[in-house]
Amino acid sequence: MRAPRVGLVLSALSVSLLVAVSGCAGAPASSPAPTASASIGATSPEAAAFPVDVTSCGFTATLPAAPSRAVTLNQAATEVALALGVEGQLAGTAYLDDAVPEKWQAAYESVPVISEKYPDRETLLAAEPDFLYAAFGSAFTAEVAGTQEELATAGIPSLLSPFGCTDKALRAPSSFESVWDEIDSVATAFGVPERAAKVREEQQATLGQLNDQAAGKDVRIFWFDSGDKAAFAGVGSGGPQLVISAVGATNVFADIEGSWADVSWEQVLASDPDVIVLADASWSTAAAKREQLENDPVLKDLAAVKAGNFVTIPFSESTPGIRLVDGASHLAEQLTALNLS
Repeated sequence: MRAPRVGLVLSALSVSLLVAVSGCAGAPASSPAPTASASIGATSPEAAAFPVDVTSCGFTATLPAAPSRAVTLNQAATEVALALGVEGQLAGTAYLDDAVPEKWQAAYESVPVISEKYPDRETLLAAEPDFLYAAFGSAFTAEVAGTQEELATAGIPSLLSPFGCTDKALRAPSSFESVWDEIDSVATAFGVPERAAKVREEQQATLGQLNDQAAGKDVRIFWFDSGDKAAFAGVGSGGPQLVISAVGATNVFADIEGSWADVSWEQVLASDPDVIVLADASWSTAAAKREQLENDPVLKDLAAVKAGNFVTIPFSESTPGIRLVDGASHLAEQLTALNLS
C-alpha cells in the first residue's frame, strides 16, 4: 500500500463544511430542477443530464453536476470508479484490502491516497470532496465521514454500495445483476452511463465462457476466508458462492445461510473438500492459512491439503463488486492447472 499523500490545505469552504457535518443533520435539500434518476436496479436513459438522483440503502442523493473532486472510501468503491475510467474526477481514495490489479494500477497511482485506512473527518474534508462513495456502512459514521444525511446538509452527496447497507433488510441480493446495477448507479453519478453498459456486456461474455468451460465440474470446494479456532467460510450465498457457481463447482457449505459463516474444523473434516480456496487479504494472507492447514496435526490429513490442492483468490475478488467476475476467471484458471480429472 502506498503511503498517504495529503497535500491539500483546509480552505474556508472546508472549515465551514466541517462545522456543518459536525453539528447538523437533515434530509438532502430538494432541487426545483427536474432530475434524472438512478436507483440501484435502474438507470435512466437521460442519466448523463444533471442534476441526477442516485438511491441506495434507502437514501437518495442529488448530484447537481458531475463530480470533479470525488473521494472513494473503500477499495471496492475505488475499483468501480477506476473501471469506469473516472480517475480524473477523483480527489482521493482510501482503505485498501489487497493489491489493486495491474490493469488499473496506473490510474490508481494518479489519484492521491488520503489515508491508508479510513480518514478522519478533517483529513477527508481537506480534500474538498463533492461526492463520497463507499462500499461499507462503516464509512458513514461519526468517526469517519459522518452520516449521509449530515453530509447532504453540508452539500456533499454520497452513495453507499447496496451490499453495504447498515440495515441488512435493505441490502441487495448477492448476484451479478446486483453488481451491475450498482455500477450503473455509480456511472450515472459520474455522468458516464454508457461505460457501465460496456462493463456489463464484457462481464456477461466472460461468465458465458466460464459456464461453457465448466472448469469446476464435479469439484467440491471449501472457501477458507480466515479463522483459527473456527473457519470463517464462504457459504450458501454471497461472493464466494457466486464465484464457485460460475465455474460449475460445488460449495461444501452451500446449505448454510448467509454469505460467510463460522464452521467448526470438525465440519471441515467431515466435508473432505477436493480443493481449498484461500482468500488472500492483508489481515489474513493465503500463505498464513496454508501454513496453518499444513501444520495442524489433524487438518494436514485432509485429502486436499495432502495433495496441495489450494487455490488463492484475492479478498477483493470474493466480495460482490467489480472484481467478482475476475475471481471466477482466476478460480477457473487455477482449477484447470490443478488437473484434478
